[in-house]
Amino acid sequence: MAPIEDYALIGDARTVALVGKDGSIDWWCAPRFDSAACFAALLGGPEHGRWRIAPTDEVVEVTRCYREDTLVLETTFTTATGRAMVIDFMPRHDLEHPSILRIVRGLEGEVAFQSDMAIRFDYGSLVPWARRHDGGIEARGGADGVVFHASVPTRGHDMTSVNTFGVDAGHEETFALAWFPSHEDPPGFPAPDEALASTEQWWRDWAGACLDVGRWSGAVRRSLITLKALTYEPTGGIVAAPTTSLPEWIGSVRNWDYRYCWLRDATFTLDALVECGYDEEALEWSEWLRRAVAGSPEKMQIMYGVAGERRLTESELDWLPGYEDSTPVRIGNGAHGQFQLDVYGEVMDMFLTTSRALDRPLPPDAWALSRMLVEHVAEVWRRPDDGIWEVRGPQRHFVHSKVMAWVAIDRWVKLCEEAERHDGLDRWRALRDEIHAEVCTEGWNDEVGAFTQYYGSSALDASLLMLALVGFLEPDDSRIVATIEAIERDLLVDGFVLRYHTDVIVEEEDLDGHDNPHGTVDGLPPGEGAFLLTTFWLVDNLVLIGRADDAERLFERLLSLRNDVGLLAEEWEPDSRRQLGNFPQAFSHIGLINSAVNLHRGMEGPAAHRSGRTPFRHPG
Repeated sequence: MAPIEDYALIGDARTVALVGKDGSIDWWCAPRFDSAACFAALLGGPEHGRWRIAPTDEVVEVTRCYREDTLVLETTFTTATGRAMVIDFMPRHDLEHPSILRIVRGLEGEVAFQSDMAIRFDYGSLVPWARRHDGGIEARGGADGVVFHASVPTRGHDMTSVNTFGVDAGHEETFALAWFPSHEDPPGFPAPDEALASTEQWWRDWAGACLDVGRWSGAVRRSLITLKALTYEPTGGIVAAPTTSLPEWIGSVRNWDYRYCWLRDATFTLDALVECGYDEEALEWSEWLRRAVAGSPEKMQIMYGVAGERRLTESELDWLPGYEDSTPVRIGNGAHGQFQLDVYGEVMDMFLTTSRALDRPLPPDAWALSRMLVEHVAEVWRRPDDGIWEVRGPQRHFVHSKVMAWVAIDRWVKLCEEAERHDGLDRWRALRDEIHAEVCTEGWNDEVGAFTQYYGSSALDASLLMLALVGFLEPDDSRIVATIEAIERDLLVDGFVLRYHTDVIVEEEDLDGHDNPHGTVDGLPPGEGAFLLTTFWLVDNLVLIGRADDAERLFERLLSLRNDVGLLAEEWEPDSRRQLGNFPQAFSHIGLINSAVNLHRGMEGPAAHRSGRTPFRHPG
């Protein structure tokens, strides 16, 4: 099975497809990110659906790239007889019927190719009925239908559609596939050259709005394009990743469905977009968030579907063997029902960020929601929770969660001060001070000499790197510096940051009757890679405490982990030197953008910071 980093991404801001270096599209969900996959070979094999276009002769070399500032992918194959390019993209001509266009263009000599496409609906479980249609095929099964056209003859073989052809220099063949509801007529296709030109121009126009962030502008634009590709444009929601169940450790059970929108992503995403000049996307995202969380604060979830759906029931697909036999393969995400105290802070931080960056007061519905959220935080902040890492062990008084409760109250105070609404502020300032004092007392461990994962714990946690970034303490506070240094000593693997040690066994009396067969803090078997987002947080902290050279070196190492087309998964496994987890990961690319902006601002001075806030991500 291909390494995770062998894949590239194409998309239309509705859904995406993953294309391997071997020319195989092994993952495509249509019509939305969270729809059932039509191609699911990524989590199984060719029999679970794929579409491969590749030379029939031995390939001597494969190179690939995106056309500059676009999501148009070019893969060049060199064989003994010649050289040819496969151009892959998803056009935007008919966004109700997502489609994939593939153009095979001869460059030198002559290259023999074969296209073989196995359509398997419902994550590889359903072989559709197919019939010939206007020079191609049409397939329907359940609620799904696809239509396929090719400029060369198509034949059927063993439940697969096959095209065998050759291209020589200056000639090309075209292939198009579109999804449609099975009860409707199939859609048509645009002229391939026109679709390519318009798609390329659309991406370049969008990327061209990015503000300059110095020598890392190219990497930032590529990450912004990736974030745009992970946006469900009709609603403004951004999925955490377009895949499910790519393992955080090969062979483990740490396989989750990330095709949903997490509230905590709001803070990081908004900062990345606003700092790079994308006010419209930031506004759309904040409006999505307000719609999604509308209702009673106690009913607020930590994640939603791309259109704000609340029921994300988790189940397992037992017919899929998983990526490199990493089972189970899951769809849905049971963490949507967890209590995670930190999300209230992230939502409140988003409201303050949006208000300041767009230089306008909160609209009435956002103001009312903000007030309800902080009232709820005042009631629940003393409760243990499941934490930022969505542990499936017992709830605890996680230090990061308490800090984000402080953030919720702090941002409310600032919103009121800036709107000159002073009634009742003494109460909120007092509560802010109370939470702050408790965290500084209960969250600090004198023996460790640092803040720790949860009250009474001696374990470290990378989420503690957020304390300075959200303004809980000043960067030069000795407790911040000590915590950063402790994390560097204890959580670094080959220079990259673990979230926490997954193999730490907790005391039996600490389980509080919770079913935890593994005895670990997160209730799962040990083992996972270094977390890329937390490593970017370390970059930001190093700049904050004046270690700019160390920060830049670490940032450059992180950049070197990107694959050949600039994409990052969730984690990195230093021993095998491979990417792990769902791919590409929005959090990783958000971390890249924010760290690049922070490094640039640190070099250029406060004037380089667009919104006029302090020279780092927190608006405190």
